[in-house]
Amino acid sequence: MAEPSITAGGEEPEERVIEAALRPKNLHDFVGQHRVRKQLSLVLEASRMRGRSADHVLLSGPPGLGKTTLSMIIAAEMNVPLRISSGPAIQHAGDLAAILSSLSEGEVLFLDEIHRMSRPAEEMLYMAMEDFRVDIVVGKGAGATAIPLELPPFTLVGATTRAGLLPGPLRDRFGFTGHLEFYSVEELELVLRRSAGLLDLKVNSAGFSEIAGRSRGTPRIANRLLRRVRDWALVHGIEQIDARAASAALDMYEVDKRGLDRLDRAVLEALITKFGGGPVGLSTLAIAVGEETETVETVAEPYLVREGLLGRTPRGRIALAPAWTHLGFAVPAGVFSQDPLELFQAQELADELGDEPGEGPQGESGGGLAEKTGPQRIRNSR
Repeated sequence: MAEPSITAGGEEPEERVIEAALRPKNLHDFVGQHRVRKQLSLVLEASRMRGRSADHVLLSGPPGLGKTTLSMIIAAEMNVPLRISSGPAIQHAGDLAAILSSLSEGEVLFLDEIHRMSRPAEEMLYMAMEDFRVDIVVGKGAGATAIPLELPPFTLVGATTRAGLLPGPLRDRFGFTGHLEFYSVEELELVLRRSAGLLDLKVNSAGFSEIAGRSRGTPRIANRLLRRVRDWALVHGIEQIDARAASAALDMYEVDKRGLDRLDRAVLEALITKFGGGPVGLSTLAIAVGEETETVETVAEPYLVREGLLGRTPRGRIALAPAWTHLGFAVPAGVFSQDPLELFQAQELADELGDEPGEGPQGESGGGLAEKTGPQRIRNSR
């Protein structure tokens, strides 16, 4: 079982109260996502001018980028109540009917992880979104009758981390769709400055830069790291947090300069030291680091691939040249760099050779791109 990670994108229950206090209350205070913020502001302003509820909104993107916060801002900007639920909680059409029938006029209904809602509930939602009406089926068999139930106009805000899993008919019924992007270091510094002010923390510019650079482009992680640095500074009696203090605190929590945590480094080290850089199959790699396959694939791999440290090919996972350098190993000849063309050519070559995807010729034994003498560590960059 995977240990809780300080750089995980998910939100732990005990973190929710603190996160709620740090959430911006209006679009003016919301940092980053300039395109989505500008478009959403126009949609809400036009709705207020017409005196009608806003169009249904779909927000997609990785965890921790502000989808829930934007739903709260939408309700605040429209000056209407907010009802919060989630896709997994709605397993039957009756569950959704109970929620919809209790909405007041103009109310915002926020459904998190909407792609995980059951199929019968999805089909009921089609009519509710379009015609503000649902049909309640009473009875069974030939004697069953459908009783139409009129709904007050409302605004549905759906959030999803996997927009591709939404059925086309549901996705098309949203009047506005916004995709949230990862934040730049400069934007994260603005987020941290605002949070530090709310937490009454003294942090200089270098300290903000140090924390932002290790936050994986995610405000939720940035705020979490800021609170852990605050704890470290409190225990060590430091009044103002600078780059040195922030670095020492985050090193203690095993978050390195690139935002990699223990699991990320374990995956890369196993790939390099045990399998010569790959290619190696996912299941074999998961066994090597003592984690479940799903944990490696969903927790560690997305960030490693995005940072250009790990590559996916039909023959398996490979460590790219920046991964060798970051962990302090000499880069052997034949190791791919970050050039996507090289990975594309590797895939074409694997297709021509007829290799099966996932488990390459490495199998369980390793011995890939590096020399058989094994990787040579040249420095410790952690």
